[in-house]
Amino acid sequence: MDKYEGYVFTALCSTNFLVSCLLFSTVTRVQREPYMDEVFHVPQAHKYCHGRFTEWDPMITTLPGLYLVSVGVIKPVVWLADLTGDVVCSTAMLRFINLLFNCGNLYLLYLLISKLHSREKMRSTSRRVLSALSLSTFPVLYFFNFLYYTDAGSTFFVLFTYLMTLYGCHKAAALLGVCSVLFRQTNIIWVAFCAGTLVATKMDEAWRTEHSKKREEKSPPTQIPLSLSGVRRLMIFMLEFFSSAYHMKAVLQVAWPYAAVALGFLGFVVLNDGIVVGDRSSHEACLHFSQLFYFFSFSLFFSLPVSLCYQRVMRFLQALKKQPLFFLCVTTVSLLMVWKFTFVHKYLLADNRHYPFYVWKNVFQRHELVRYLLVPVYTFAWWNFADSFKSRSLFWSQAFLVCLLVATVPQKLLEFRYFIVPYLMYRLHMPLPSVPRLVAEFLLYTAVNAVTIYMFVWRPFHWPNSTATHRFMW
Repeated sequence: MDKYEGYVFTALCSTNFLVSCLLFSTVTRVQREPYMDEVFHVPQAHKYCHGRFTEWDPMITTLPGLYLVSVGVIKPVVWLADLTGDVVCSTAMLRFINLLFNCGNLYLLYLLISKLHSREKMRSTSRRVLSALSLSTFPVLYFFNFLYYTDAGSTFFVLFTYLMTLYGCHKAAALLGVCSVLFRQTNIIWVAFCAGTLVATKMDEAWRTEHSKKREEKSPPTQIPLSLSGVRRLMIFMLEFFSSAYHMKAVLQVAWPYAAVALGFLGFVVLNDGIVVGDRSSHEACLHFSQLFYFFSFSLFFSLPVSLCYQRVMRFLQALKKQPLFFLCVTTVSLLMVWKFTFVHKYLLADNRHYPFYVWKNVFQRHELVRYLLVPVYTFAWWNFADSFKSRSLFWSQAFLVCLLVATVPQKLLEFRYFIVPYLMYRLHMPLPSVPRLVAEFLLYTAVNAVTIYMFVWRPFHWPNSTATHRFMW
């Protein structure tokens, strides 16, 4: 970054950290004791702080990345500051680790935006900085900066992994990918995505070479062939590519570190007899295709200021007019998926402290037909999502779609936290919006954050026949 941009970004980071510290102080003051999942995470971190690394709470389902990083950061601070007593590995100090991850996420988001949109570097300083600021305040992620959850650290290492992939540091990316998996096992999907982008690049090159030889440059790799002949040509090309020793050698030369991580993860799954550690009864995989519809709707809402415009709506209406049979098929398949592949997790119906409980209660439980009446909304949300990627190559889009499917569909529980990484990946790869749109996005996120923190801090409630204080949260 140039000198001026460096000053602006430094001031932005400092302001962001100051505001976050003030909010952190407010949240910690009203909720001093561990809350929700912190009831499991904080005691486990205490065990690690005292060197008891072999003790494990069977209710925890993720690997110990968060606790290892916490001890690695807190212990040197404790030694340098000569701290003793309850302050060592206290709930507040453990939560503060996520504020550090918040600063790291802001910086990583800025670097990713600069790398992904390097062609616009000369005229987009303010847009890059505003984009990074806006995404760092993405409501679902930002809220968990103030609690001892895995989300901030998990997102940090996924973003760091992808950044190193973009810079061609594949060994470092693979090592960071291992760190991300230690925070949340499903992050192996995004390690695979990083490898998939390398495969997509090689396929793009092979596609261009093939069509250059045949003088068929009217079919560039950035366009998805919707015709039967186009799909057939694409399938033949992919079959030839993956059966070619030359192409596979070229792929493995750059992607072998990710393959090593994948093999190591496969070994873990075999030895552990599954992905989940600890309590598995509430984390059973299923084909919950409706999760895709929830994610597209979620993405549409949070990207409204930067993705939706009059021209896009008109393009959608024109697409409906030009391809009615295609959209009829999409609608039919969507209705079938909603009918046969909608699942309701017991936690969704039982816990009124989470916002998804109220979404389900006030929307989907209004009437049994509501879930079907929402299919047109899902269709537009899906189309809007796909249209944002029209400048990306076909093979990159395929890699992202596969990873999105694997990351969302097996999840039975409707949990907005599962959408953090796929949404950020989606938003990062959109064309850089204009400054007014970015300001609107930031104001939307700020408003949602303000409401969320207000509800958590100042609107506690009690369950009948219970004296415990409960709070609303994502």
